Amino acid sequence: MNLAARRFVVRLTAVTLLDTAAILLTLAAGFGYLNHRVFKLPNSIGIMLIGLILSALMLMFGNYLPATLVSGARDFVGQIDFNQTVMEVMLSYLLFAGALHVNLGDLREQKWVVAILASAGLVLSTFMVGTISFYIFQLCGLTVPFLWCLVFGALISPTDPVAVLGILKKAGVPKSLETKITGESLFNDGVGVVVYLVLVGLAAGTSEASFGHISLLFLEEVGGGVLLGGILGYLAYRMLKSIDNYQVEILITLALVTGGYQLASSLHMSGPLAMVVAGLMIGNHGRTMAMSDTTREHLDMFWELVDEVLNALLFLLLGLEIFILKLTGPAFGAGLILIFVVLCCRFTAVSLPVFVLQKKQEFSPGVIRILTWGGLRGGISVALALALPKESLDESARQAILIATYLVVIFSIAIQGLTLNKLVKKLMPST
Repeated sequence: MNLAARRFVVRLTAVTLLDTAAILLTLAAGFGYLNHRVFKLPNSIGIMLIGLILSALMLMFGNYLPATLVSGARDFVGQIDFNQTVMEVMLSYLLFAGALHVNLGDLREQKWVVAILASAGLVLSTFMVGTISFYIFQLCGLTVPFLWCLVFGALISPTDPVAVLGILKKAGVPKSLETKITGESLFNDGVGVVVYLVLVGLAAGTSEASFGHISLLFLEEVGGGVLLGGILGYLAYRMLKSIDNYQVEILITLALVTGGYQLASSLHMSGPLAMVVAGLMIGNHGRTMAMSDTTREHLDMFWELVDEVLNALLFLLLGLEIFILKLTGPAFGAGLILIFVVLCCRFTAVSLPVFVLQKKQEFSPGVIRILTWGGLRGGISVALALALPKESLDESARQAILIATYLVVIFSIAIQGLTLNKLVKKLMPST
């Protein structure tokens, strides 16, 4: 390898934050361009698949490539804290941008379906997936303690709002069904993180298993997050209503998301739920009563751009994360089986509100199958899997959970995401 290539590899393995951003933006732009010109897949999915395929090819044929190039790429991906990047940087902006375009009137009509899916449905799925995965891991010769299998159930059960919102835009789903899927994905994320934290604490032995402790944690995280989001959203709404200057108004929403999420985290409240509630308030009351037409146009364009750029980067990171996996036959086999298991548990969980409410509420034909197939998993599940404490969990068990999570997420986005539109047209021909 020539001197210039060596310098590039050395630079790649000792990157700064700006270097990381520059490399990721360049890759996302290049893959996005290639996808638009050649593959013509939805942008986020195309970027993820190109990154995944190129990464896999580099690992498979690494013996024919300069060793320093492969190790440099692996070190570059390894030094990115995926959990911190997603949960502490990207998630707040993506949730707020998604909630901006959810109509409160539509959400109110579907409130019971969304509430059951985001609470009882999520808990049911967590325990079903966790219990079945315990035996699947054993069947494949892997030792994963039962409580940690429940943790896997908790991190893989919530549908990912980033993946769902990005794909629903082009899926042609009827409005009522879109509201159910979107509402569930926005709210079950915050609830799912709390369930995950409770189970991790129990599995690691760092928290007590009393009903009072768990209830207090839920009240603090979920109730506190909703309350804080409402207060911050109202304050921002009053500020927006008192002026007519779109530059300042966009700056207010940006401060609301950045500062609000950090405040929620420092108060141990659910940042995701706070941003969803704040986004709903600004996107409904703020949009209709506090903004001029000019402000609405510029605000929508700004947050749509933020949403698209961060989506592209997040899906690119998902494609590149294969570099940090230690793939083994048993773990890979267990992951493939668990793709089917997660889908079956999802089917059972979404059937619950339909059967409970079908006498009082009309449902679209094929709603259970579409809710099942449209319940996509994404970067949040991978981020939570990567955050599993190394000191409390055997590395082979941790890798088994991480590999299973990654396979479920990739299948969810690449297969379910690309075929959701066809399923909708088949089950609802009139749409």
